[in-house]
Amino acid sequence: MKTTIDISDPLLDAAREAARRRDTTLKALMEEGLRRVIADEQTQPFELRKCSFKGRGLRAELEEAPWDRLRELAYEGRGG
Repeated sequence: MKTTIDISDPLLDAAREAARRRDTTLKALMEEGLRRVIADEQTQPFELRKCSFKGRGLRAELEEAPWDRLRELAYEGRGG
């Protein structure tokens, strides 16, 4: 199907250059771009569930502890 679109000259120049670098046509480049936009809209974004808790932060003796020490304490007694 043929259609007409109106895009800015700088964008068209950049698209032509991108097509040339990829050794493809402007039509193929635009179709690829549209496919990507449509595919991105169809994928569900990842949402991290809320899992915070109320507390008073680290114990005073651990505030300056290195990450390795905090990890040891977090996994203490879990077999590994």
